[in-house]
Amino acid sequence: MHSLRTRITVTMLCVILAALVLVTVLSAIFIISTESHKSDQLLMMLCESGERSLDYYFDSVQNSVLRVTSFVEEDLEGLEDDQLEKHMEKARDYFGLMASKTKGVLTYYYRIDPSVSSSVEGFWYIDLTGEGFVEHKVTDITQYDLEDTSKLVWFTVPKHEGRPIWLPPYITDNLDVRVISYDAPVYWKGRFLGVVGIEVDYSTMASEVDSIRFFENGYAFLSDDDGKIFYHPRIDVTDANSDITLDFPFNTTNDNTLVRYKYNGEEKEVVWRTLSNGMRLNVTVPVSETMGGWQGLILNIAMGAVVVLVASSLFFMAYTRRITKPLEQLTHAAEQVENGNYSLDLTYDADDELGRLTRSFKKLADNVNAHISELNGQVFVDALTNLKNKGAFSKAIDELQEQINYGTKDLKFAIGIFDCDTLKVINDQFGHDKGDVYLKTASHTIAEVFKQSPAFRIGGDEFAVILKNEDYDNIESLVKEFDRTADENNTAVGESWEQVLVSKGFAVYDPSQDHTVLEVIQRADKLMYGNKWDRKAAAIKKNSSKKESDSNLK
Repeated sequence: MHSLRTRITVTMLCVILAALVLVTVLSAIFIISTESHKSDQLLMMLCESGERSLDYYFDSVQNSVLRVTSFVEEDLEGLEDDQLEKHMEKARDYFGLMASKTKGVLTYYYRIDPSVSSSVEGFWYIDLTGEGFVEHKVTDITQYDLEDTSKLVWFTVPKHEGRPIWLPPYITDNLDVRVISYDAPVYWKGRFLGVVGIEVDYSTMASEVDSIRFFENGYAFLSDDDGKIFYHPRIDVTDANSDITLDFPFNTTNDNTLVRYKYNGEEKEVVWRTLSNGMRLNVTVPVSETMGGWQGLILNIAMGAVVVLVASSLFFMAYTRRITKPLEQLTHAAEQVENGNYSLDLTYDADDELGRLTRSFKKLADNVNAHISELNGQVFVDALTNLKNKGAFSKAIDELQEQINYGTKDLKFAIGIFDCDTLKVINDQFGHDKGDVYLKTASHTIAEVFKQSPAFRIGGDEFAVILKNEDYDNIESLVKEFDRTADENNTAVGESWEQVLVSKGFAVYDPSQDHTVLEVIQRADKLMYGNKWDRKAAAIKKNSSKKESDSNLK
């Protein structure tokens, strides 16, 4: 130990050991720091995902009400009682069809202002059991002051506002059930006629919010801009005698802003997004679950690491580059991992501590990359049909919208919307397992015909395809091929649940009139419903002809 060589060897070994420990500790700190940053990003992404899910839910309600409003305003021919009665029957059928396709609808109604007619009141349908809508006696609105917007809000507020509007949660008339509703005024030749509306079960909205979870104790809740709580999984706001407001800093109107607050003495962080109905979706998580107990340790080790790193760098700078090079590679690799790139180019493979650390780090990055790829595959695949799911469809729509926003030249695509005609009948008559067979057969046919296009299951019995390139150029022949394939299948099979009875609509993106992908989807959806009505009319005509033929034979 007294020789210079021994002392230098021991000193170098100690420095190398210290450097290796330093790299290990710094790597651990970096991972912890990165995970904290990632948790913030994941919190924001979860909030955005929840926003898309809830907006899709609320938008479906809104679209149903607006479609019914448009229908009744176009259908009405006059305000005489017999004209109103005839009009009401058509509206009843159309509204029932829209409501049956809208998730979470508790009640739907079309009410006529008493000043328009004293005998034709409208209708009100409810579904409290989930077994289907039944007609309920309408509320007597003649006993209310229809200019007082604090009473009978589902009628007086849209009448006063003169526009479709989402209402905050309230207890619905006669049913004593907490709901939120979307209501639209109906006009005929500039005169207020009545109100069309849908009330959504508060518990359905609550289950959508409860499905948003983060870490062990993270959760989501709904509020307004001032912190007034509409739904909270840990606070019962339904039985409260007064409004409940959560005291945390709503000092900004910017979405995706991460702020911290205290609740019951626990420090939390929250991020929010504003929904299409004006509510705020808030996702919150305890800070302890995102940071753990590493804050003080990170600060102390970071300060010590700077001192050791500077000393080690000065010492080894005069000796060799062999150690610094793999460290630089690891640093660069860590930066790539931070930016989400897990394909690392680490060439140092010596049989020493740095070599083992490099191999372990690369193996860790490869494992994380494989795990993320596996999770992404599971997130965007529908479990029943193996098609891409609604989340994948939303992502694809967002990508197309970005191309439209950036003014991508020669952007060509078309949207196809499909809807299975008799799923409810099959489920009711033969059971949901046969309904699943029916959906699988339909989805397989869609995927087989449009094999060059991504196919999605966007609802219970609704599918979509995005046609590009060769499929876009051959859209007409593919539609005919789909009809031919469906007919061949229906001829060959014997059971109704094995048949392919699908209504469809296709819309081609037109840059001169389409500013959003949603406009293309809406056109395709409208064409699909037109096709559905045509198919129903053809079926009715065919049955009538058959009955007439049977009668003639007799």
